[in-house]
Amino acid sequence: MSDNPLLALRDKISALDEKLLALLAERRQLAVDVGTAKLATHRPVRDIDRERDLLEHLVRIGQKHHLDGHYITRLFQLIIEDSVLTQQALLQKHLNKTSADSARIAFLGPKGSYSHLAARRYAARHFEHFIESGCARFEEIFRQVETGQADYAIVPAENTSSGSINDVYDLLQHTSLSIVSELTLPIDHCVMVATTTTLEKIKTVYSHPQPFQQCSQFVNRWPQWKIEYCESTSAAMEKVAQSGSSDAAALGSEAGGALYGLQVLERNLANQTQNITRFLVLARKPVSVSGQVPAKTTLLFATGQQSGALVEALLVMRNHNLIMTKLESRPIHGNPWEEMFYLDIQANLESADMRQALRELGEITRSMKVLGCYPSETVVPVEPA
Repeated sequence: MSDNPLLALRDKISALDEKLLALLAERRQLAVDVGTAKLATHRPVRDIDRERDLLEHLVRIGQKHHLDGHYITRLFQLIIEDSVLTQQALLQKHLNKTSADSARIAFLGPKGSYSHLAARRYAARHFEHFIESGCARFEEIFRQVETGQADYAIVPAENTSSGSINDVYDLLQHTSLSIVSELTLPIDHCVMVATTTTLEKIKTVYSHPQPFQQCSQFVNRWPQWKIEYCESTSAAMEKVAQSGSSDAAALGSEAGGALYGLQVLERNLANQTQNITRFLVLARKPVSVSGQVPAKTTLLFATGQQSGALVEALLVMRNHNLIMTKLESRPIHGNPWEEMFYLDIQANLESADMRQALRELGEITRSMKVLGCYPSETVVPVEPA
């Protein structure tokens, strides 16, 4: 027997962790069973009152075991989110009669990019097998799906620190693809290196332009660093790994860096504490969204040049009690000073209010296109009273 008592304690912790994983898997299967029952009874996926009562009950039990209420709340909010998204995926698969257990997904960059991590997360919930297709540019991602080389495209649309990804919105103007899903990914940018070194010794930092923008306050503290832009964070990590230099670093995710054998020098570098990227999932055919699932509809329209044209369009949403979650404008190429507007609305395309709003918008806009109606995967956590 070892003289180190820590080894025995760690073995016990590892055994408990394995039991916890088995219990989580059992709970997820129960969530599937609940989703099947809701499918038959047409009940909504989310029951906010039930979620709140559950959290309050668990906090009370946790306190008897001397566990902090905040810790219990955070833990079970994640478990509830997983349950909600599992049930949504089940209902969507049944409604759209999708039976494929594998898919080819196109994303930006080689393995290890944030888009690659988002693609893995999406695939884990929807498919048994995931065929990866890394692309160097956004145009290539769209083209692969449009031509049938890939089944889905995953592209970043906006970030809480740096705002919208303009290149993606411009491509949405011209594509025939439909938005079929969304997902959000917390972004934790790290400085990573290939060998033992310090921040003071670094001369060149590689990354995609977005991380530099999102971490500008940290980067500005090191004016001696030379900034080198790459097609993706994973391309930057690959370059640093191949160089093996002690004065080169990459800005990107720790999980991505691990794929290239990089070491983390500094974590949590974003200007905002909550640094989250929203990704859109696109496919050649649109999907229908179950009425039991929270839905979003994304529109693209152009108004006339007359005064108040945009306000008039937005009033249509208000008059039908439709909640707008995003408004984005982009220039129309070839038409100076004219813009297209992107609108995200919390509504199902098949709802009566949404259908009537679309009819009215069609009468007052120069052009209009539905980019997609899809399940909202932003599960707002419930707080205990």
